[in-house]
Amino acid sequence: MSDDLGPASLPHYTHGHAAAVLAAHARRTAADCAPRLLPVLRPGLDLLDVGCGPATITADLAEAVLPGRVVALDGAPAALDAARATLRERGLDDRVELVGADAQALPFADGSFDVVHAHQVLQHVADPVGALREMRRVTRPGGVVAARDAVYSAMAWFPRPPALEDWRRVYTATARANGGEPDAGARLLSWCRTAGLTEAAPSASTWCYATPELRSWWGGTWAERVLTSFGPQAVDAGLATSADLTQMARAWRRWAEADDGWFVVVHGEVLARR
Repeated sequence: MSDDLGPASLPHYTHGHAAAVLAAHARRTAADCAPRLLPVLRPGLDLLDVGCGPATITADLAEAVLPGRVVALDGAPAALDAARATLRERGLDDRVELVGADAQALPFADGSFDVVHAHQVLQHVADPVGALREMRRVTRPGGVVAARDAVYSAMAWFPRPPALEDWRRVYTATARANGGEPDAGARLLSWCRTAGLTEAAPSASTWCYATPELRSWWGGTWAERVLTSFGPQAVDAGLATSADLTQMARAWRRWAEADDGWFVVVHGEVLARR
């Protein structure tokens, strides 16, 4: 997941490409990010991963469909550099094509792929229905379009330092100011139907951070991202002050240190037939 898709669809990518963001995205796997898609895959299918980011998910999907064609697409040079390194490390650099392009103008002919996948992407696109129409266009009849996005308003946590609610309020306001929709997961089914994907099966899943190791990582990455990714954008937009960011980062670290700390991320999902 990268969540960036090029200048036309995404004028301001809310997360940015700070080291903490790319490192967080590089922890993702197909098993924890595309569990409903994996059983659909088989060797020989042609697959496009839209918004591939560091390509850790792409690599897993590729191993399920090779010798089929696999294309990893992203609009950000930093994401493509990270993807290139991942694929080289996994021994897939000569099996997966990397393409820099915009999700709303996919550079492929109609019906080019059996599977088109996007993870945590549509929440950042200015026209998510348009992006889904493009994903549908390049999918073969009978093929699959798969999407998964978070629902920020449904996230829940304990303990509840007030500055973490400020974090959610400021993040969602910043994402919307950038043209995105942080509750995209709840809208996927509606967007799919509008895009002409009428055979769309919706579902939901979660990530849960409650062990000391996971709390330390999740709290630490968000503390860093408050200060280096979306936070500075929020300050520039007049949605927060630097002092606010400092308080949010401290709240994330305090949450991570709590023995009873718990955080759940809710995702909406769709698996649609072309």
